[in-house]
Amino acid sequence: MKRRDFLRLLPLGAAATLPMTQPARAQSLWDMMNQNRTLSDAEREANSAAAIQAIDTVEPILSYDTANNLQMAIAQYEPFVARGGWEQVPQETYGVTMGIDRDGVVQLKRRLLASGDMPMVENVDGSFDAATDAALRRFQARHGLGVTGQVDEATWYALNVPAETRLHQLRLNLLRVQNMASSLADRYVVVNIPAAFIEVVEGGMVARRHTAVVGRIDRQTPILKSRIHQINFNPYWNVPVSIIRRDLIKYMNENPNYLTEQKIRIFDGSGNELQPSQIDWRTEEAVNYSFRQDPGPQNSMGNVKINFHNPHAVYLHDTPTKGLFGENARFYSSGCVRVDQVQDFVGWVLRDNGDWGTAEIGNVFATGERKDVEVRNPPELHTTYISAWANRSGVVSFRDDVYEFDMAGKVDFQV
Repeated sequence: MKRRDFLRLLPLGAAATLPMTQPARAQSLWDMMNQNRTLSDAEREANSAAAIQAIDTVEPILSYDTANNLQMAIAQYEPFVARGGWEQVPQETYGVTMGIDRDGVVQLKRRLLASGDMPMVENVDGSFDAATDAALRRFQARHGLGVTGQVDEATWYALNVPAETRLHQLRLNLLRVQNMASSLADRYVVVNIPAAFIEVVEGGMVARRHTAVVGRIDRQTPILKSRIHQINFNPYWNVPVSIIRRDLIKYMNENPNYLTEQKIRIFDGSGNELQPSQIDWRTEEAVNYSFRQDPGPQNSMGNVKINFHNPHAVYLHDTPTKGLFGENARFYSSGCVRVDQVQDFVGWVLRDNGDWGTAEIGNVFATGERKDVEVRNPPELHTTYISAWANRSGVVSFRDDVYEFDMAGKVDFQV
């Protein structure tokens, strides 16, 4: 469901107190914090760290543990939803943060109480205090938002998603996890599309997580199961026909030097190189040729391409535009998946290949040497769509239904 569609479904003011998660701090600590109207940078950072720690556990998102945790979350949400869910947070809370009193803060605090992000109190007043700052950061971490302690637009929309919608997500994702949990290998990689992150799993535990950039809504990353079988260091990029048609022709009409600047070469079916001036860019003539970008710092795949067999011609890869990893909504690719801290990821994939530690990988990155490595003991790869999950501490996480699979009630992706 799209964020702006949530508003017409909001319940009409059911104040509630559902302790979905246990507060991470003792009540006495909250009381001490509330005596101050400002927080130091260190205190804000501590609140953010506590919020992130609450969601950072070792259970894989695809596992029987997560299925059990989702069942417990559903059992808590069902009676709460039957009583009307939580109330709407008014638009007046836009921009509110620590030390700012504004209309709507009472409703904001009741909303954070309802989802268990804020510990229970006897009276709810209208001051945005230290306890509210910590609770809001916890809420933001659970929803994959910037942990800022401020009610920005994305946070306000997430606060106003009805509890009924969240229960629907929990039920759907329980079925998705259950469908996959029984067939997982001991060593596997999960790309979770709605969260735009990657889990590296071994022995039933998450060994590491990586931020990712996945397919945009009109060029979706496909749901699939495969194995990572090959690493290409400092690769050429062979531009897919879809990108030639959708992007390159447009870029060349805007800037006739685009291909030269990006070090992209054109070849005909016999392998002969053509010049950009030999193609009529006012037409789709370009799709009849091959376009290949040379290795180097400007290459769209960065220093490494990570291959797995699939019918969609997608892969994992590095990127020269690493700034996108710092954004919350990381849906920018044309279907492939960009991996943050890719050197460490490749080191894990090549663990059984002998002399391929992070230092050796970094050296190949630095020298620009073209090299292909077949992976020994290829790990499973799953790209999947989990928009709600829970960990063993009872903390429930949600993400936006970016591809509208939740709206469609989609459970079986037939990978």
